[in-house]
Amino acid sequence: MDNSDVSKALYEIADYLELQGVAFKPQAYRKAARNIEMLPGEIADLLNEDRLGEIPGVGKAIADKITELMKTGHLEYLEELRAKIPQGVIDLLSIPEIGPKTAMVLYRQLGIEDVDSLKKAIFEHRLSGLKGFGVKTEERILRGIRVFESRGGRIMLGNAFHSANKLIDYLRSKHADATVSVAGSLRRMKETIGDIDILVATSKPGEIMESFVSYDSVEDILAQGDTKSSVRLINGIQVDLRAVLESSYGAALQYFTGSKEHNVELRKLAISKEMKISEYGLFDRVSDELVAGADEAEVYDSLGLQYIPPELRENRGEIEVAMKRELPMLIEYDDLLGDLHCHTEWSDASGTIEEILRKASEHGYEYVGITDHSKSLRIARGLSEERLRKQIDVIHSLREETGGPFLLAGSEVDVLEDGKLDYPNEILEQLDYAIMSIHSKFNLDERSMTERIVTAMSNDVVKIFAHPTGRIIGQRLPYTFDLEKVIESAIDQDVALEINSFPERLDLNDTNVRRAVDAGAKIAIGSDAHDPSQLAYTRFGIATARRGWAKKSDVMNTLPLDTLRKMWGI
Repeated sequence: MDNSDVSKALYEIADYLELQGVAFKPQAYRKAARNIEMLPGEIADLLNEDRLGEIPGVGKAIADKITELMKTGHLEYLEELRAKIPQGVIDLLSIPEIGPKTAMVLYRQLGIEDVDSLKKAIFEHRLSGLKGFGVKTEERILRGIRVFESRGGRIMLGNAFHSANKLIDYLRSKHADATVSVAGSLRRMKETIGDIDILVATSKPGEIMESFVSYDSVEDILAQGDTKSSVRLINGIQVDLRAVLESSYGAALQYFTGSKEHNVELRKLAISKEMKISEYGLFDRVSDELVAGADEAEVYDSLGLQYIPPELRENRGEIEVAMKRELPMLIEYDDLLGDLHCHTEWSDASGTIEEILRKASEHGYEYVGITDHSKSLRIARGLSEERLRKQIDVIHSLREETGGPFLLAGSEVDVLEDGKLDYPNEILEQLDYAIMSIHSKFNLDERSMTERIVTAMSNDVVKIFAHPTGRIIGQRLPYTFDLEKVIESAIDQDVALEINSFPERLDLNDTNVRRAVDAGAKIAIGSDAHDPSQLAYTRFGIATARRGWAKKSDVMNTLPLDTLRKMWGI
C-alpha cells in the first residue's frame, strides 16, 4: 500500500458518501486524499512513526481507516459502501453534467449502472420521461459522455507534476553528473498529461536506465533499453525516459518537448533555410555539419527565431511572432507578490488564518487575502453575516499582532440568479474586496447567464471574478455565456478575471486567457487554497497564464501592496 493506493480508497469513500447524500464528510475525505496524493514522502513512514495526524485533513477517524487499510490490505468500511451501490454508478460521476443526485435517480429509476447503459437510455429517450429531465438534459449528458470518453487516460497537471518531480529528484540523487529534465506536454504545462517524458544527458546511459527501472514506485517495466526505457508507476502513470549525449541535449529537449504541430513548423522552417532538424541536432542540409545541438536556445537562434518558451509551443502563431523577435516577456514563476483567493477552517477548508499567513510568508508574499465562502453556499459552510463580521474583526486584529504579509479581508461571494450578491452592500463595504463566483444555476441560457455576470460585476466592491467559466476538467462543462461581453464588462468595471490555480479547474484556460489579455483585461492568479499547502498551486495558474501569452503587467497580484491598493481600491 502506497500513497496512491490510500488516496484512491479515500476518494472512493467520498464518492459513495456523496451518492448517498451525506453532507460534509465527502469533502473531508477528498481533502485528506488530495493531501496524501501530494505528500513529498511515503505515508508508510508516517504510519510507522505514528504521525498520520500530521497530514492536513487527517483526523482520528480517517487515520484509523488508513491504518486498517495499510495493515490489512482492505477496509471494511469501504467494502460496506461498495455493497450498497454498484461501481458503475461511481463511474457516472466522472461524466460532466452528472452529479450524485442525478446518478442516483438514473440508478434507482432506470437501473442505469454504467456508461454504456446510460448511452443506450439516452438513445432510447428514456431519460426525458423522468421528472425534471427533458430532451435538453439528454443532450447535455450526451455531450458530457463525449468529454468523458475523449479524456482517455489523461492525468491532471498537478498529479503529473508531483510524480515527475519525485522521480527526477531520485534520478539526480543517484546520478549527480547527469542533466535531467522533464519534456513533453508536462514541460509545456498542459492542463492534462498523457504520460510523462523525461530526458537525461549522460555518458553512462545504461546506469541511468538501471536506476530508472529500479525506482521504488515502478509497478511494471514496459521496456528497457540502452537509451530508452518505459515504466508504469504504481499510480498508473506511464513514464518514458530517453538518454542522449550532452552534445545533442538541447536539440533532444526541443524535439521531445513538442508539440508535434510546433515541431512540424520548425522542420519546414529548417528546410527553407537549407537545414534539417531532429532530436540529434540542427544540421546543414548539404554538408551534414552540426549547426546547433547542445543548447536549446541556440537551436532556435540558429533558425532565426527568438527563444520560444515551452508553454507557447502549440503552433498558435508563436513561430511567426518569434521570427520578428516580438514574443511577449511572459510572467515568471516568481512574479506573484500575493494570493487573493484563500480559504480557511471558517468555511470549508482546513487550516487557520494564522497558518495561511505563515505559508504566505514562506512564499515571500507581501500580502494574502482570506476569502471564505458566503452564506448561500451551505455545503461549504458559508459564513453568515454575523460570522463574516467576526472574521473581519479577527483579520484586523491579526494585522496588528503579527508581522509578515499584510492580511486582507475578502470574501468569495456567490452571485445569485438575478445577478445580486449574496451579502447586502452594508456588509460588503466592510471588506477590503470581494471575489464574485457562480456555484449554482449553471444551466441558465446564454443571455440570462451573461446578464447575471455583468450585473454582479457592476458592484464596486467586486475586484475579481473567480473561475469564470465554471468548468471542472473532465467533470463539468463550462456554463454558457458571452465571453466577449463579460471581458468587455470586466475592463469597464475594473474587475480582474481569475485564473483559478486548482488543478481540477485551471479556469480561465489558456485560450481564454489569451482572449482576455489581448482585449486588455486584467488577470488575477489565485490558488483557491483549501489547505495552507495549496498556496503552491499558483504555479499551475502561472503556467496557464504563460500558455495564454500573459505578461507580468497583465496580472493584478504582481503589483506591490501599495500600488495594488491605490490602483484597485483594495
